[in-house]
Formats: sequence, C-alpha cells, structure tokens
Amino acid sequence: MATATHHREKAPIGVPGLDNILVGGLARGQVYLVEGSPGAGKTTLSLQFLLQGAKNGETSLYITLSETEHELRDGAASHGWTLDERIKIFELRPPDENDQQTLLYSSDLELGETIKRIFKTVDEVRPSLIVLDSLAEIRLLAESPLRYRRQVLALKHHFARINATVLMLDDLSADKPDKTLHSTAHGVIRLEELAPSYGAERRRLRVLKYRGQSYRSGFHDLVLKRGGLHVFPRLIASEHRTQLKRIKLASGTAQLDELLGGGIDSGSSTLVLGPAGAGKSLLALHFAMSAIKRGERAAIFAFDEELGVLFERGRGMGIDLEAAAKEGSLLIEQQDAAELSPGEFAHKVRRLVEDEAVGTIVIDSLNGYQASMPEEHFIILHMHELLQFLNRKGAATFVTVAQHGLVGEDMKSPVDITYLADTVILLRYFEAAGRIRRAISAMKKRTGSHENTIREFQIGQGGITLGAALTEFRGVLQGVPVYMGGDVPLLDAGT
Repeated sequence: MATATHHREKAPIGVPGLDNILVGGLARGQVYLVEGSPGAGKTTLSLQFLLQGAKNGETSLYITLSETEHELRDGAASHGWTLDERIKIFELRPPDENDQQTLLYSSDLELGETIKRIFKTVDEVRPSLIVLDSLAEIRLLAESPLRYRRQVLALKHHFARINATVLMLDDLSADKPDKTLHSTAHGVIRLEELAPSYGAERRRLRVLKYRGQSYRSGFHDLVLKRGGLHVFPRLIASEHRTQLKRIKLASGTAQLDELLGGGIDSGSSTLVLGPAGAGKSLLALHFAMSAIKRGERAAIFAFDEELGVLFERGRGMGIDLEAAAKEGSLLIEQQDAAELSPGEFAHKVRRLVEDEAVGTIVIDSLNGYQASMPEEHFIILHMHELLQFLNRKGAATFVTVAQHGLVGEDMKSPVDITYLADTVILLRYFEAAGRIRRAISAMKKRTGSHENTIREFQIGQGGITLGAALTEFRGVLQGVPVYMGGDVPLLDAGT
C-alpha cells in the first residue's frame, strides 16, 4: 500500500468497492489509465464514473474513437442507465470515405486532425470529467512509439489546463506490452478477465500505480452484471483488530457441551471434520439454532446441499430451519460454486457480520468453497483472512470439511486447515455389534479445556445424542475398532 504524501480533493469513481480501494476516489485534475482486454469492463467503469459525476452536478465528456454514440447509449441502457445532458458524447469519426480529399490523408495528417478535434471539443464543453476511449486508435495513427508518446503528453497537458480528471482507456491490443502511459499517467488501473476450465468467467482488478496517494494493493475480485461493475476489496483481517470479551456458547446438547468443555467460545472458529454422511452439517446446525434460541442471528452458506433437502433433514431432527429463515433470525443462502469468486463470498460474509449483526456463521462445506476457485492457489490464505476477520468481529464460525473415503487409515482432507481452526471436532464411522456407528471427539481447542475421550453419538428425531466414552475399544478413529473386553458402552447395546 502506497503512502499518501499530501491530501487533494478526490472525485468518487462511482463503482461500489472501488472507491474503498482508491481510499476515496481519484485525485482531481489528473490523468489516469484504465487498461484491460476487450470485454474486461473498461467502458462500463467509465460510464459509472461519469454517471457519478452527473449525480454531483458535474459536466463530463465521453470522447469515443472506437464505439458509436448509439452503441454507448445502448450499452448504458442495458444496465438501466440514461445518459443525461450533463454527459456529452463526442463521436470522433474517421474522414468521410466519399470526401475527394480522403486519398490525401496520411497518418500524420489524420493524427493531427484527430488531436485538433479533441482539443476543440474539450475547449467548447469545458468538462470537469473526461473519458478518452480508446488509445488504441491513437497508437495506430501515431505508428511510432515516439510520436505516440508526444501526442499523449500533448493531450495530458491540454486536459491539465482546464483541471479535468481524465480516464484514458487502453485495450492492450499492441503486439508488445506498451508501458508508455504508465510513466505519464497519475494512476493505472488494470482490469482482467479470466476463463476457468469450468464455470463463468472471473474478473479481477488491480491498481498498479497511484502517484502520491494511498490505495489497497493486490488483486480484488469483481463482477460485471446489470447495474455495472461491483468490486470486492481484498479482505485484510489485520485492519479489524478489536478487544472482545469471549463468551461461552452452548450447543443445546448437554453431552456435546461436556465434550467441548462447556461449549464453543465466541470469536473462535470450529472445524467439523469427517466422512460424507457422518453428521457434520447437522452438528453445525445445532450451534446455529442454539444461537437463534438465545435471541441472536445466524447465517448458513450451503455449498453442497439444496435448501429443500436441508430443510427436510432439519425437520427430521426437530429443527425447523425454514421457519427460522422466514422470521429473519436465520439467513440461509444456497451457493453456486461455479459462479462465485472467493472475494465475492468474503464480501457476503462480511456484510452479514457488519451490517446484519449475525453472530454465528456456518460454511457448509469447505469442499464447496474450494470448488468455487478450482484454479486458485491460495485457498489457505483466503480462509486464513476470513477466519481471522470473523474471530476479530466476535463471530462463532463453523466450517465443515468432507474427507475422502469412509473408513480406514487413508482418509484425507482436500485442504488441511486444522492449524487455522481454534477447535477441531472429528467424526468417524466405526463398526461394532453388527452395526455402523458414529464416533465423535474434540481433537483440539485453543480457547479452553475439553475432554480427550472418544464418544459414540447418534442422530435421531430429538437431535444429537452422545454416549459414554468408548473405553472398551481401540482403533475407533481409524474406523477399524478392536474390542478390548468388558461391558460395551454402546447407545443401543440392549436393542
């Protein structure tokens, strides 16, 4: 993050999240470069910038060399926008093909005429905000890097005379990377469009340069949809340090609370680990519903299960998730992993905690969260920042992880985040007395003491029931227990 050397009035850019990254917007009276491949969102960003200026009563000018005025207005209408009289559009057309002098046009003459017409229009309109779309056409007319640089500097100096704030757009169509503008522009914003092997395209933004001003560095995810661009600033947990008093949160099941040393602490994260079908989701639901009974709000992000199926399963345990959702105490969302970026998901969670006073978060499951970024190499860092942020906001977070396999010693997790979680609850299948059974143990708890026993547990209409410690077995955690003799403390030994 750059350090600000002075304060200067800023023009808000009008893109949700981007002003946060730019720490208030663009310093006025300067020229900025917005670069990205075709379709990355440059034009949309520029229109949002001018529309924000119009809301503030400013006159702006959109100089287009690549699109017609009709195309621009159609593009704005697709987002539900109307370009009013404060936004002037100057469509710079090439020389008329029917003009007898067309054959006399050389690149020198055409470039000079283009720049003159831009200067004339700017002087007539006297706008405070300008968009020049795009530099690719000027680069083609200039033919040489030296002439191109001279013309760009001439434009910059002319815009400076009227103290205009300018966005110059570049589609990165040059054969070789052209850094000419990076040195002359006051700031550089790059938009990128990525195409994963499966799912919708992903977009992200990065501020490469902002001279003399502070800004949030790194890549920030964004979406482009009806209504324009929405940028999700990268979550930085260290910015949210607070002094919180931890409170013990009960699950509502006495035996489970005993296993966990009285319950889970607020401002902590819990990882529920186990094979498919072992009861991870239902265990997390117990804590969410317990929070609701205390008068708090909870949120569930379901990556793997349809909401209808989840509601039905909850009802089978005596938990009415649908009713809690309708009354507003439970916020539950079905997540489409193929359409979601990690930045957008972190933004959703952050909004619920900060704006909706949600105190319990359930992410079900990390497998689905990982699927939302199949080509992302830093899932551990994303999860680290998210869990640290939630801890510092005093939220109790529950993350389920489905391990590969059902029984045996070769069970593995897709991502190992056990070191990040404050509490780790391990669920296992095991076989005894001719039945498939479930075992539960608290493997780790940073925020207090807990039992080191392994207990059997059952899922029924009354919820979760825990039995006594399985002292007569060994090998339960591997799923291949060995009976050591003595009374068998199984929940249904007599049936």
